[in-house]
Amino acid sequence: MFIYLSKKIAIPNNIHLKCVSWNKDQGFIACGGDDGLLRVLKLEFQTDDAKLKGLAAPSKLSMNQTLEGHSGAVQVVTWNEQYQKLTTSDQNGLIIVWMLYKGSWYEEMINDQNKSVVRSMSWNADGQKICILFEDGAVIVGSVDGNRIWGKELKGIQLAHVAWSPDSKILLFGMANGEVHIYDNQGSFIMKMTISCLSNVTGAVSIAGIHWYAGNEGYVELDCPCLAICFDNGRCQIMRYESDENPVYIDTLMNVVSIQWNQCGSVLAVAGSLKSSTSEKEFNIVQFYTPFGGHLRTLKVPGKQMTGIAWEGGGLGIGLAVDSSLYFAYIRPDYKWGYCCSTVVYAYTKPERQEYCVVFWDTKNNEKFVKYVKSLMSITTLGDFCILATKADETHRQYVLVLCNSIGTPLDSKYIDIDPLFVTMTKTHVIAASKEAFYTWQYRVAKKLTALEINQVTRTRKEGRERVYHIDSTPAGANEGGLDFAKAFAATRDPICCITATDKTLIVGRESGTIHRYSLPSVVLLQKYTLNNRAYYLSLNCNSSRLAIIDIAGVLTLLDLEVRVSSADSSGNQAAAGDPSKFERKDVWDMKWANDNPDLFAMMEKTRMYVFRNLDPVEPIQTSGYICDFEDLEIKSVLLDEIMKDPDRPNEDYLINFEIRSLRDSHALMEKVGIEDASQTQAGAVQYNSYKV
Repeated sequence: MFIYLSKKIAIPNNIHLKCVSWNKDQGFIACGGDDGLLRVLKLEFQTDDAKLKGLAAPSKLSMNQTLEGHSGAVQVVTWNEQYQKLTTSDQNGLIIVWMLYKGSWYEEMINDQNKSVVRSMSWNADGQKICILFEDGAVIVGSVDGNRIWGKELKGIQLAHVAWSPDSKILLFGMANGEVHIYDNQGSFIMKMTISCLSNVTGAVSIAGIHWYAGNEGYVELDCPCLAICFDNGRCQIMRYESDENPVYIDTLMNVVSIQWNQCGSVLAVAGSLKSSTSEKEFNIVQFYTPFGGHLRTLKVPGKQMTGIAWEGGGLGIGLAVDSSLYFAYIRPDYKWGYCCSTVVYAYTKPERQEYCVVFWDTKNNEKFVKYVKSLMSITTLGDFCILATKADETHRQYVLVLCNSIGTPLDSKYIDIDPLFVTMTKTHVIAASKEAFYTWQYRVAKKLTALEINQVTRTRKEGRERVYHIDSTPAGANEGGLDFAKAFAATRDPICCITATDKTLIVGRESGTIHRYSLPSVVLLQKYTLNNRAYYLSLNCNSSRLAIIDIAGVLTLLDLEVRVSSADSSGNQAAAGDPSKFERKDVWDMKWANDNPDLFAMMEKTRMYVFRNLDPVEPIQTSGYICDFEDLEIKSVLLDEIMKDPDRPNEDYLINFEIRSLRDSHALMEKVGIEDASQTQAGAVQYNSYKV
């Protein structure tokens, strides 16, 4: 995933914010702060242009309402999305329930007993019940219509956080001393939760957040951790259920103030601050993690103190309460998707099914083929084919690579013992890599190959169709490798972080910034390169002479793998092989080389697409699409954000074709003077024979 700051909304009179909450269904954003501040905003993306759907569309505040009623600092705001209600409380203990009427928010109910400060409030999954925790140990559970269901006094206990289980049978109470107690939904004590992430911690700790994902959009994996408990010292544990004895542990190494799952439980955002390594100064950051503790991204946020975080309902944005401002950051998710043979392949989860739903959407005929895949890890595509990487079985540590055609029919499959975290494919080979090793499989399909490709296939077939190589080994030819998975589990100090390949070259990136270049189909280590940062995405151009690298900070650079004559260098001086070019672009999250021109590529920078020819950019195109294909001076892009809003019904409008400038100019010229005259016209930069008619 990639994330970038996009918008800032300042609160008048420099009133400091205390909390923020984003209504997942209707898109309303509530923020509370000092002096009784309570505002409800709505940020909408509106355009009539089909190409500008989603994040690329112009945004505007369609609502910016101040809600009057609180006098003390508003400390807790929470939405009931099912019944369109907002519940707020302040430092004086005043609780107000707000309702939407004719486009504005009004008081519906008030509880002004002011007996103690409300520390936490939570609606259950179906919006029927709310649990309110008071600092002095009082607990109230009420119904959506305002009736009290039960109340309880927990004497001698300071309460801080509350969370419902997805089935509403369990309540978790977080104490001020860092303990978490488990109660049933009638208020009966069950047990104290084991907090094993705090082992070896000395001194006082407090709970920064408890969030239990309710499974509204299914789970990214079977038995997926969904209950996150995080402490102010940065320690965090993610559990599958309340008594899970083997939770996932994370040490964020930061001072945490707030946590929240995204809408489908695939990303946990942890907000807080971190001390600079060079000074005592602290800066605001948000760290993003998978449910299994894998670190995805880090976002630095301006300002002095961050107090709250809230996800947008589609998982495409987060709102951050910092000082007296609301910051908005937008996210480009790592969808499981690919493009082959005019077919967009994408996967999503459903709450009623444990498997992933994989859709093969034939965009030419607007036909859809669906298959359900258990424990899907990734989708990789090339040409007419697709590789689905899955876990074979929960009990056995094996994985499956399934070769499919463009309608999802399985053609071949291989069981492998290494974890296929990174997968790429060429016309003849599939390469899968774990952190320690990579595996090559020469697959067989009934298709036409060139004489050179047939020669390569014949030669490697004799040498063995499957091979495994440890990343620390130095393969030197045909006799090395072999299918011995045992050597693939030896630990390495410098794990693999990304791979890419063409028919003649394999590139493997390592976390230290080292890049390995191997030959294919016979795997020989040819050269190593050193980058300044860890690579996140790699891509080779069509003749394998140049490598594009997007690092973990979203910076795109290029690396020449072969001696090239610069088109701008009239003296014919050659650049040394392996010297990185001076090209650099920031905030890049996607790129694609042209299939038929080694000097042409398209890249996505925030919500702009740029096309580069010989490192010179053409004017940007406003879009938030993911690049499918680039050939014949045409770029195909798919609006995956829009598809995922209703994945059962993909719309033809969500696949967009962009003509690059020289093609548009040629078409305009042909319309004006005719095809015969246009082909003879040399004026300007139009090269008629550079594309197919």
